[in-house]
Amino acid sequence: MATDYRPGQVAELCGVSVDTVRRWCDEGRIQTTRSPAGHRLVSGPDLARYLREGAVSFELEGLPLQSARNRFTGIVTRVEREKLTAVVEMQVGPNRVVSLMTSEAADELGLEPGDLAVAAVKSTAVVIEVPAR
Repeated sequence: MATDYRPGQVAELCGVSVDTVRRWCDEGRIQTTRSPAGHRLVSGPDLARYLREGAVSFELEGLPLQSARNRFTGIVTRVEREKLTAVVEMQVGPNRVVSLMTSEAADELGLEPGDLAVAAVKSTAVVIEVPAR
């Protein structure tokens, strides 16, 4: 059985305001039904369709072509350099992305909090979790 989401949940998942989600619903971008209490509900499959078809992410111009498809543009929020390694933290929409790299690499990139950057993830092991049902 598919999950239904309230507009507030959709807003949190998409990193937008509840008013934006309501506008998407009013414009017909996302189909809704009503709960027995009269509240709007968005079906999981319809939300997935909307996100898949309308997915637009901010891309930096001038980046070299590469095979990594999981690219996340965001703002560097923390850079902690130690002798050999550096921890770089980015905020990408509502998500936090953390990278462990050499201090040399962080220095070559000139990474500092507030910088615009792209986190490119290439992995054959991605763990997917779902809430208990």
